[in-house]
Amino acid sequence: MSEKSQFKSVWDALEYDPVRQENMKLRSELMITISETIKERGLKQQDTAKLLQISQPRVSVLLKGKIDEFRLDTLVDLAHRLGLHVSISVAA
Repeated sequence: MSEKSQFKSVWDALEYDPVRQENMKLRSELMITISETIKERGLKQQDTAKLLQISQPRVSVLLKGKIDEFRLDTLVDLAHRLGLHVSISVAA
């Protein structure tokens, strides 16, 4: 019989390192928000590329959710260029 584990997040299940888990959670949340904002505004990839100051192929990678292709600071920059406010709450 196999024992089933429960995780608070998919990243808790996929990443052993708690530092990497937290980084992936933050990146994931930002990527989802950025992608949803682009879709809600009905922006085409070319227009998005100009707005975000990245190439159209890079926009495509972003919209496909390829999380390993984006660092946290890059995603913060992209969110800011979309007019989104990013804040981080730190707790012990």
